[in-house]
Amino acid sequence: MLVAGAAARMAWLRSDPAVAGGVGVVWHDEGAWTHNARNRALWGAWRTDDWNPVYVAPVFTALEYASFRAFGVGTWQARAVSVGAGLLAIFAVFIGLDALAGRRAALVGAALLATNYVFVMWNRAALMESTVAAAMVASWAALALSDRRPAFGVLAGAAAAVAWFTKASAAAFVAALVLTAALSIWHARGTSLRAAIDVRVFEARRRRNAALWTLAGLALVFIVIGLSFVLPHWTDYRFYNWQMSVERKPAYTLHALVDRASWLPVVQRLFSKMGIEILFGAAGLIAIAARWRTSRPADRLLLVWLVIGMAELVVHDSGNERRYVMFVPIFVIAAARALTSASTLVPASIAAAPWRTRLLAVPIVALLAYLVFGTALRPLFAADILAGHLSGIIRLAAALALAATLLVIVSWRRTMATIGQRRMPGRVTAVLIALCLVSDAWQFAAWARTRAHHNYDASVAIGRLLPAGTLVQGKLANGLSLDNRIRPVFVGNGFGNYANRFDASQGRYILTYDLPRIGYESSDGSGLIQGILNHFPRHRTIATFEVDETAGADEAALIDKFPDSLPPHARD
Repeated sequence: MLVAGAAARMAWLRSDPAVAGGVGVVWHDEGAWTHNARNRALWGAWRTDDWNPVYVAPVFTALEYASFRAFGVGTWQARAVSVGAGLLAIFAVFIGLDALAGRRAALVGAALLATNYVFVMWNRAALMESTVAAAMVASWAALALSDRRPAFGVLAGAAAAVAWFTKASAAAFVAALVLTAALSIWHARGTSLRAAIDVRVFEARRRRNAALWTLAGLALVFIVIGLSFVLPHWTDYRFYNWQMSVERKPAYTLHALVDRASWLPVVQRLFSKMGIEILFGAAGLIAIAARWRTSRPADRLLLVWLVIGMAELVVHDSGNERRYVMFVPIFVIAAARALTSASTLVPASIAAAPWRTRLLAVPIVALLAYLVFGTALRPLFAADILAGHLSGIIRLAAALALAATLLVIVSWRRTMATIGQRRMPGRVTAVLIALCLVSDAWQFAAWARTRAHHNYDASVAIGRLLPAGTLVQGKLANGLSLDNRIRPVFVGNGFGNYANRFDASQGRYILTYDLPRIGYESSDGSGLIQGILNHFPRHRTIATFEVDETAGADEAALIDKFPDSLPPHARD
């Protein structure tokens, strides 16, 4: 599985990410997020301007710097970090599933994650999502192992802390891990007064000890990184992780929260590319909820991780596809368990559960049903979604999810009794797994047949045009900096060299899209780049480069902001 996963992730590693039928990778963010690592590798200083994502992602930055130091600065070197993270995630899924459900589930889970088209394509991008997902999966796998040896809990906590310092949105996972540990400690209350010969008492104590080790590992890494990195740079750390990432971005009105909640499975294409995993992953997660009292901590973590993660998206931002990458391993793991279970999905005794248990299951069943129906309906309404007509599909998906939830609750005894008495036939399981693998392979082959490397070629061409060390303004300058030696000057909306964006000290040149429109990289629609160009009315385009970002024609432009006032830096 690792060999297959490595082949899919490393082949043509300089090629452009998928655009037609893509998975949400924004390639020009790669240079922006590797900015500090590149600075250190090329110029010997982490900070060269006022854009410093090291304070957002210190772990990711350190890994990128290590790759640049070992292999040089370039596109494939930057993406190698994500490739390694993807392979780590595959290995962690295998280890965790082997501990929880046996070798068959482990092999199926590893195969599904190794070939999952969405995960493969994100593992080929020099962005934080693969690294943070790998740290989360490693934490989950260590928690699964801690059910046998509680000391593995230290690794679970430490990996969760690493995820946090890779990307602060991992706060949802950290909260899920802490809540899972707290539940294990709660369930073990009073066992010191009961006989240790009772197997359930022994398990409860072991899980309590694992939870304590988990919290200790989490606290230890937070203290070490906090004292060595966060506190010495507190002003910058707080600005990037709170003011820029939380206060500046989302709206918190009731209407905005409802919108983000309704978008979860509809706006993004990610879930619709892994329909079987979503369907059987949802079934596996509902099964965990149904047998909650007897579920193991690692199983509970999957469900709590999903619920808190989805809640975090509703509060913060569910319109950005990258935020869904961390859910891919959840559904793969849960689907592998559901497809390979040696017993029924739920115990037959759950059919006799009281009404209180059924009511507690309502929000979980409703959430997962909405994800399933939204995922299934999205391809049918793709044109409407692209045109911004979302209300119809949202209402239909919500209505179907509500109907399914009510049906499950009302017919609980019959439904659960039926599920509790039947296993998935082996041949059906094999066909479903084969369909997943073939679908992912077909999507990857479709991308491979039409692959190009326009973005890499553009970066190389800029290096031929501009001498090493040339200042070039604009976010796209970061995106096109990995295969040359220009010095990009990032400009954000209200941050990152924004205050002095009109100064001549920011460089003579600016790089931006001119197709599909000027300043397309400023996705907030602020007109930031156009405003800079308006300030220099005599600006002149001196070169254009074909790039690949949207399904249409894309072009980057190198613009001289004041061609008449300074001698040219460009070579013919």
